[in-house]
Amino acid sequence: MINNWKSLALVGLVSSAATIGGVKLLGIGETRDVILNDAAANQAMRLTSDPSGGGPLPSGVPGDFTYAADVSTPAVVHIKNTAGRSSRSGGGNMGGMDIFRDFFGGEDPFRQGQQGPQESSGSGVIISNDGYIVTNNHVIEGAEELEVTLHDKRKLKAKLIGTDPSTDIAVIQIQASGLPTLAFGNSDAIKVGEWVVAVGNPFNLESTVTAGIVSAKGRGIGILNERFKQQQQRTGRAADTPLESFIQTDAVVNPGNSGGALVNLRGELIGINTAIASPTGSFAGYAFAVPASIVKKVSSDILKFGNVQRGYIGIEPDELDSKKADEYGVKINSGVYVRAFGGEGSAAKEAGIKVGDVIVKVDGEMIDSEPKFRELIGRKRPGENVNLTVNRDGSIKDFKVTLRNLKGGNEIVKADDSEAAMAALGGQFSDLNQREKNNLASSRIAGGVKVTEVEGGKLARYGVEPGFVITKVNEKPVKSVKELRDALAGKSQAQIEGLYPEYPSDIYSFRVNF
Repeated sequence: MINNWKSLALVGLVSSAATIGGVKLLGIGETRDVILNDAAANQAMRLTSDPSGGGPLPSGVPGDFTYAADVSTPAVVHIKNTAGRSSRSGGGNMGGMDIFRDFFGGEDPFRQGQQGPQESSGSGVIISNDGYIVTNNHVIEGAEELEVTLHDKRKLKAKLIGTDPSTDIAVIQIQASGLPTLAFGNSDAIKVGEWVVAVGNPFNLESTVTAGIVSAKGRGIGILNERFKQQQQRTGRAADTPLESFIQTDAVVNPGNSGGALVNLRGELIGINTAIASPTGSFAGYAFAVPASIVKKVSSDILKFGNVQRGYIGIEPDELDSKKADEYGVKINSGVYVRAFGGEGSAAKEAGIKVGDVIVKVDGEMIDSEPKFRELIGRKRPGENVNLTVNRDGSIKDFKVTLRNLKGGNEIVKADDSEAAMAALGGQFSDLNQREKNNLASSRIAGGVKVTEVEGGKLARYGVEPGFVITKVNEKPVKSVKELRDALAGKSQAQIEGLYPEYPSDIYSFRVNF
């Protein structure tokens, strides 16, 4: 079943990238939603008539869903994403875009004749009364224009403040004041079986409220992780993988709910609804939300530093079960096994952790899954300490580890304009060699920058594959990686133009926002 989940998660990721093209074929209106397909999740769940979970409620809070709905609904917004996309000349497909026909049975939006703006929509949550809104990265990704509809029907243009694809979280801002907000709750304190309420805009139906229970916590489903798998294998840095530690719920969540609120009965934000498990593309049993602990940290970093500050421990972890315990020769079946050290200057190794240790607690909290371990580490910034409790050959030992940044230091690292833009593209790049330049010169193309790997981000969203050559940024030629960086520096958006050398007459152009 585990292997099945991983393979199905890939389908979910494809569906996220392909929503704009397949939206009408699905018959679900203008949406952009991550959909995790899993036939095993097609089981009916029924609410009882006694919503009393989650411990005692504050005085004046009724033991039903009305208070949570009243508090949360005004702070949840509708987000419309307008993306300008076009292709010109020739009739070939952009690399990888056959998935539109294979998966949805429809047309490739990059094919000739499929020009003009594409619209999609999702939800968002107001977290400050001066207009900052948190949502999913996949809701706003690729946007040329963002429009927010408030609960009072006002429509306002939104500005992208920052994104973190590794958690699928983004922050946008509208120019308004005195807005209703949702307070962050303690997602660590929620319990399996506790009642929760999901608020969003499924199928463009504004302010829709559904209820369910927490089905599981710390769930890793692979929908974000798969896109970074090749990068992890190449670099050996397990910390580079996205943070997946979802809250699983059976509250009804459908396309358009993405970026909306998951709240407890106190009306506190405990998660951002992100994905659904479905064999049909609509809700059929389970939904997944990024916990508020991650959302709060990521949004705070974006607002304070301009990018996410993540502390890295520098190990390659492996979640234990009885089979792996036998394989590794350890005597416990639960915890995170230290398989190897990753990256430059491992913080864990320097603190005294050894390969073969089993991490059983992080800051006193029991660890029984790798996603939960990654979440607890990922909440901290470089230079902060984390206390690890390990089982070493049956003995319990405690270690204080000072987390590092990706460069091996302990300081906060703010990405400059070009680094942030290059990272947002989500790829690896190289200068063209002489043979490649000669081949393009025969087609009267002066040069370009080769995409050697696609690891997610904007390139993956537009279906770009390795081998694609970027020839222009904002109508100006680029002939080296340095020129590409310089062309993107300080830009909030860019029009990127390029081609596949095998089909030099097919020129593709797409707009990205940073």
